[in-house]
Amino acid sequence: MLSPQSAATVRASLPAVGAAIGEITERFYARLFETHPELLRNLFNRGNQASGAQKQALAGSIAGFAVHLLDHPDQRPDALLDRIAHKHASLGIAPEQYDVVHKHLFAAIVEVLGDAVTPEVAAAWDEVYWLMANALIAIEKRLYEQSGGRGTREWEVVERVTETADVLTLRLRPVDGGPVSPFRAGQYVSVGVDLPDGAHQIRQYSLSGAPGEGVRQISVKRVHGGAGPDGEVSDFLHTRVAVGDLVSLSEPYGDLVLDGDDEHPLLLASAGIGVTPMVAMLAALADTGHRAPVTVVHGDRSPADHALRADHEAYAAKLPDAVCHFFYENDAPANARTGLVDLTGIPVASGTRAYLCGPLPFMRAVRAQLIEKGVAPADIHYEVFGPDLWLAQG
Repeated sequence: MLSPQSAATVRASLPAVGAAIGEITERFYARLFETHPELLRNLFNRGNQASGAQKQALAGSIAGFAVHLLDHPDQRPDALLDRIAHKHASLGIAPEQYDVVHKHLFAAIVEVLGDAVTPEVAAAWDEVYWLMANALIAIEKRLYEQSGGRGTREWEVVERVTETADVLTLRLRPVDGGPVSPFRAGQYVSVGVDLPDGAHQIRQYSLSGAPGEGVRQISVKRVHGGAGPDGEVSDFLHTRVAVGDLVSLSEPYGDLVLDGDDEHPLLLASAGIGVTPMVAMLAALADTGHRAPVTVVHGDRSPADHALRADHEAYAAKLPDAVCHFFYENDAPANARTGLVDLTGIPVASGTRAYLCGPLPFMRAVRAQLIEKGVAPADIHYEVFGPDLWLAQG
């Protein structure tokens, strides 16, 4: 994929670029938002910008893509690209926005690295960027075609259900009365709200079930972010959005989906609000009459904090060969375990395909235990709420 001359230049300059990638992304976002302040108000997650999480994720994805090109010149890192493309599609990213990113990213590289950015270095990293950008543009084009086009619709809140002290389920119908497309269990939608300061902020929430024809359902955990932007959308949904109010929703996206194979044992592991896509998966498995073994694992602070617990148990009970293992840090009942999720003593059948969703430390720990139990790394799939920091911290 990468030309031989560019590959040699990228390999030689990767240590310098890698060492400065955090500063480069810092300068990139500063330049981008100085020129296009509307992007921070109306597209980018202000909480992730304030925390630095988005900068880490961008740095990790660029470095990860470059390293993959060097180590596997005949392969494309589709897992990395698909995850980014689905997120971009849910936000309605357009091809021309890659030109804007290119302009400010390369200006930041020159600003940080100075004279080290020779014409040869600039040309090589330009090739890396457009290999990644054009691959994402192609994937996103296909996703838009499959979903019926880029953009959002207005949806009306028709029901609010308090699941726990911090988790709220919203059920919504499209204002235009048009059809509601099916979704694959595990997918999410982008939800846009107009905040009191005039900003239009967007967040992704998993579809936590299919409550009926023509209705979408999301379950939102309230993030206690204080006076800062962290948690401003979840707080708004919890405290300001009532039945009858409108929000915008994208079509469903996300690559953490069941492959429909009924022959393989499955393991669905979650922690905290990571339960939402897993409950949707269990509902889909029950609806299709899945026959193979299913192991359900979930960790939470306490039974009272376990959102959608009744659905979690009810859908598992509908399957002919399913078992639940719940872990609670506090107030664990007799049929659950006390402490953090630990797969020690939990049988994992040969050929198991695993799906994980929850905080990154939880998923790292579960993935390591699954590999120790013989599950192939290629059969372990995960979803990260927010910027994907797996590569950034890897």
